[in-house]
Amino acid sequence: MTTGLAKLRHSGDWGIETVDVDAYLARIGQPRQAPSAAALIALTRAHVEAIAFENVDVVLGRHQGIGLDVVAAKLVGRRRGGYCYEQAGLFAAVAERLGYQLQRTVARVQPGKDGPYTHMALLVTVEDTRYLVDVGFGAGILVPMPLVDGAVVDQAGWPHRLVERDGWWVLQKQDGDGWEDLHELDDRVHSRPIDYEVYHHYTSTHPRSPFTGRLVVMRLAEGRFRRLLGRELTETHPDGTADTRTVAPEQLCEVLESLDVVLTSDELEALLRVY
Repeated sequence: MTTGLAKLRHSGDWGIETVDVDAYLARIGQPRQAPSAAALIALTRAHVEAIAFENVDVVLGRHQGIGLDVVAAKLVGRRRGGYCYEQAGLFAAVAERLGYQLQRTVARVQPGKDGPYTHMALLVTVEDTRYLVDVGFGAGILVPMPLVDGAVVDQAGWPHRLVERDGWWVLQKQDGDGWEDLHELDDRVHSRPIDYEVYHHYTSTHPRSPFTGRLVVMRLAEGRFRRLLGRELTETHPDGTADTRTVAPEQLCEVLESLDVVLTSDELEALLRVY
């Protein structure tokens, strides 16, 4: 029997019925498939490859919120990108509509540097295995990570692993001969819609948020990671080689389109005023 506490912990109307699943699948170029580990991998990869991680609306002070109707209109209807609450929120709704067992939770980014406990992450169970699905983590995670201590997964050429530490699951990326902690989460936490509204408010408005002061766009493909931070565009590869160049204002539109971020003329003009 479900206790009152358990009911309270799992409460929350996510509004997943508002999402047009077929339109989303067309957006990322995937067929409708029954839940399976292979289908989850394909769905996650297609999402990350199709939808850019970007914060244009935050920089412009025009973010319309993280309600699924708003997010779907932006990421699917307008073929724009977004950050974790938009990306993971949309993916979660579609995955549940497709029949996946899913848990929405939260992670602390850069735990060794006192990073904020604000990142939206997903835990998906399929074929008796739990996976971390992290489509909104700066376009850094291309495929699911099994929630298994020490499990290493290649992410487009960059090895990542999950380790269990003091009751937390820590996502790490190989850095030379060692491992860098990226974020940590408690898999017992079941977040509610109001939690993400609070996190989103901080992330989109607070002066110390990494997303309010400069443009951030990230794209991941096999063997290639591109990141635009402010005016600096950097492309890195698994062998450690990297190339950085400054993007002049007159180049911004072309660069954004190469990163799959297509803006209206009004949005571009507004962005150039603060660029």
